[in-house]
Amino acid sequence: MTALRTGPALEVPPVPRARARRITIWPYLLVAPTVLATAYLLVYPLVRNVVMSLQRFGVGELIRGGADFVWFANYVEILADPQFWAVVRRTFVFTVVNVVLIMVLSTAVALLLTGLGRWARLMVMGGLVLTWAMPIIAATTVFQWLFASQLGLVNWVLVRLGFDQFEGYTWFASGTATFGILVALIVWQSVPFAALVLYAAMTTVPAELYESAKIDGASGTRMFLSITVPVLRPMFGLVLCLEVIWVFKAFVQIWAISQGGPGEATTTLPVYAFQVAQALHRFDLGAAISTVTVLMLTVVLLAYVRTEKAR
Repeated sequence: MTALRTGPALEVPPVPRARARRITIWPYLLVAPTVLATAYLLVYPLVRNVVMSLQRFGVGELIRGGADFVWFANYVEILADPQFWAVVRRTFVFTVVNVVLIMVLSTAVALLLTGLGRWARLMVMGGLVLTWAMPIIAATTVFQWLFASQLGLVNWVLVRLGFDQFEGYTWFASGTATFGILVALIVWQSVPFAALVLYAAMTTVPAELYESAKIDGASGTRMFLSITVPVLRPMFGLVLCLEVIWVFKAFVQIWAISQGGPGEATTTLPVYAFQVAQALHRFDLGAAISTVTVLMLTVVLLAYVRTEKAR
């Protein structure tokens, strides 16, 4: 037998330096428009807001320019105001109530979707998507109609059920009632997104885990607490953080329905910042309140993330 002859090893020709540089730069050129748009829409307003919070900036400075720096005087002024801390407490209560309801209801809806048949699941998911896609102002208008004092559907139903005291009842004249309506509105808008995300995550849990638990005689509640929650803890944490951000910065719903009233019953930090900037024409104080709001939200989220990493 004759030995097979092997030819010389093929040599890959070197890539020219200019072409290699183009190949290296090309991915950055592709993402450059997105990065620039993000910087213009997010980073620049944030930096401008921080700079304004360090200046004396009123109507005069807005028209003629030339704002003087007062550094942290605006922060000292708002932090020394008892009304600011009352708004902070109300904002945290508002956020906690909404987020707890959103997480509980969205988890329940996600579990419901896992137990439905194909067509029923598609119908429910279609309704969730339509609810989630409804514009904020449109949904807010619907809730205003529902709770209208004269022609509102809620009053009509309650009166037909025998609650005559709700004949012509003015929901938006009560701070507690308005607070509850806003909670219902924000929860109604938020549950679809959270439920769909959690349902998608639940479909990734291996079925073998549930089958083994059923063989061991575990109940549905036990399987949820011992399998679903531990496996999907990162996803639950992600949804929780997103909902905290969504609720904490809620402004359009509150302003469209009550503008922070009646009194100050529904005035949260974003609404308070807008009121100070527009009503008092203290754009510097409004910027300082907005900056403090961002810092508070960042601290809360970082503390939660740190706690989750420590587990």
